[in-house]
Amino acid sequence: MRRSFAVRAAALLTPVLLSGAFTVLAASTAPLAFAADGDKGFTVEDPRITESSGLAASRQHPGIYWTHNDSDDGPYLYAVDGATGKTVARITLTGVGTPRDVEAISIGPGNEIWVGDIGDNLGGTWKYVWIYRLPEPEKLVDRTVKATQYVVKYSDGPRDAESLLVHPKTGRVYIIDKKEDGGHLYEGPAKLSASGANIFRPLAPVDLWATDAAFSPDGSQLAVRGYFGGISYAWNGGKIKREGRLDVPLQRQGESVSYSADGSKLMYGSEGAGSSVVAEDAPAGASSSSRSPSRGGGSSASGDGGGSSAGGGVKVGALAVAGICAVFLGLRRLRRGRRSS
Repeated sequence: MRRSFAVRAAALLTPVLLSGAFTVLAASTAPLAFAADGDKGFTVEDPRITESSGLAASRQHPGIYWTHNDSDDGPYLYAVDGATGKTVARITLTGVGTPRDVEAISIGPGNEIWVGDIGDNLGGTWKYVWIYRLPEPEKLVDRTVKATQYVVKYSDGPRDAESLLVHPKTGRVYIIDKKEDGGHLYEGPAKLSASGANIFRPLAPVDLWATDAAFSPDGSQLAVRGYFGGISYAWNGGKIKREGRLDVPLQRQGESVSYSADGSKLMYGSEGAGSSVVAEDAPAGASSSSRSPSRGGGSSASGDGGGSSAGGGVKVGALAVAGICAVFLGLRRLRRGRRSS
């Protein structure tokens, strides 16, 4: 599946839009304007963080963002200061097995950290995946923290996923699977069990090839991002209602999203050494009809979405770069999947 997508992206996009791509690549290297609280973006400075695949804003420690590597690292979480981009603490998880493909992180009620070891580089062949839960440390220093490990299975069979969400009010855990043509929001049991398998069941379709998702701090909004765009949903008690497109920035490999602690911003992260976290204004629950169409494009997303748009030339160039990146992303993922087998 990954290889077919890369081939199609190359065939459709590369010949058409190459001229705009290099213009945008040059523009995208401009330095970010940093805010004192980190809510206007930052660059991850820690050389140990080379595959940042999840992002979550701490409520207990304002300005701190939790992240982790994708694979080949270990049971580690990193607390990054949004004002400087520097790591202020590395947490080592105990009480869990060897992580396989850690893709997401979320903060639940009571300042509990939830980690999703839910990826599947082989395209959905693992019979089960894992979720880890641990208390967020009150003091940010390097330390070891005991976590609880949960086994997760899907009611309709194994699948790849990169989006783990914990509702900030109810504490219920959700997963969005990753499918090129759009996936589903899966709901876990009201309370997870550490002694047996937890069955997640499909709740609603999601019109995106999702690489991460996040609840707003009040739990009323759901933001889902992909490589080329994003969608804002009203949570609506789990009966999600599409409201519009998100202004997802052009990134080398867009892997993560988090609301800022106050809910005013959406913070978008990516993989790679020295990766940038880009801030965009969070939607205010506006309906798609009241917002201008986005040209960023989301997988299988219909044209009724909304979102502010920049100059046409920049958006076209961004789409070209996204297509080119998709080629290498697909091949990279394919190679890594072969190595995992």
